[in-house]
Amino acid sequence: MGAFTMPSLGADMEAGTLIEWMIKPGDIVKRGDVVAVVETQKGAIEIECFEEGTVERLDAELGATLPVGATLATLRAQGEEATAFVETPAAPTPRTTRPEENAIPLTPAQPLEAAPAPPSRASEPISVAPRPGDTPPSSPAARIFAAERGIELSALRGSGPGGAVLLADVEAATPAPSQVASTKAAAKPGLDMAAMRIAIANAMARSKREIPHYYLTQTIDLQPATDWLTATNAKRTPGARLLMGALFVKATALAAAMISEMNGNYDAEGFHPVNAVHAGVAIALRGGGLIAPALHDAETLPLDDVMAKMRDLVARARTGRLRSSEMTDGTITISAMGDAGADAMAAVIYPPQVAIVGFGAPVRRPWIVGNTITPRTTVIVTLSADHRVSDGRRGAKFLAAIEAALQTPEAL
Repeated sequence: MGAFTMPSLGADMEAGTLIEWMIKPGDIVKRGDVVAVVETQKGAIEIECFEEGTVERLDAELGATLPVGATLATLRAQGEEATAFVETPAAPTPRTTRPEENAIPLTPAQPLEAAPAPPSRASEPISVAPRPGDTPPSSPAARIFAAERGIELSALRGSGPGGAVLLADVEAATPAPSQVASTKAAAKPGLDMAAMRIAIANAMARSKREIPHYYLTQTIDLQPATDWLTATNAKRTPGARLLMGALFVKATALAAAMISEMNGNYDAEGFHPVNAVHAGVAIALRGGGLIAPALHDAETLPLDDVMAKMRDLVARARTGRLRSSEMTDGTITISAMGDAGADAMAAVIYPPQVAIVGFGAPVRRPWIVGNTITPRTTVIVTLSADHRVSDGRRGAKFLAAIEAALQTPEAL
């Protein structure tokens, strides 16, 4: 028998709250399958399985707050026989009130109700109707969808484990379009800004306390990339057009693949370089705050794929449906101010990574081309790097590699 446990979704994560099961006893799971949804201050994160087997039983109750490493489910390896399981009353799991450090919330803060009785492990979970006035356990997607439609969760009969209300239950109860129109004034849930600022403060304070930062800044001629982007997008429909941010991510990923000291993680045992570049893309959340899910294997992706995956990450980050691997696999982070941002930014490294690259807003400046001064679009790029792993000479080579990549955008 094997165990599926509560994963760590950040260097300082201590616990998470189980809010939705995506599996049931008897299901066959494989590596990469989404098996549960866990809520932390980063929002609702889809947890992936890293083993193969058959679900023997679900060991954790919906609504329970469990520490990292706690058993969530028991898996039976291929060829193993099912074992008899006798239900024994479990001591109630104390709910933690200590905020997870180094985490940024994605979804509205929701009060957690008392956990429902655990589902029978000898049969399929049974839908349980909530008592009148009670708010049943529900998935984040169901809560958001219900709030937008003005639907009371307490009036629904959940089809999930323990009577949990799932998105499909809310969709089935959605009134006709004419009825929806009358509920437009329903309040939408808001982000817990206080918790978000505390999480950001904890993460960044830890970074500045433990990581000896050094900073290098370089102004890059962005005119070749700007001209190429304009010509390329002129032939495309709006939905297929590229943004400059995709070029920044790909150029940085290529540079990180060349300068290995910028790509990896640092822990108590020292620096661990990573061969693939999993680029953390800093995403601004509506209402404030940032989160940087990983875009896997960014150095190998064509620009169109980089753009498509960035759009997907932004959409899911803002609705709270990121995956655990996207929250933990990042090897370097890229943050861009956008067209209307500041000229430059010196970002703070996100532990356990060892580098972050900040792109200021593209600006027209006087630039010397040959013997002529001419207006050109430029961008100020700032590298924040860990001095335990690299020094200024390697950092300068890294910035030079980013510049070289942006001078030949057609090759990205």
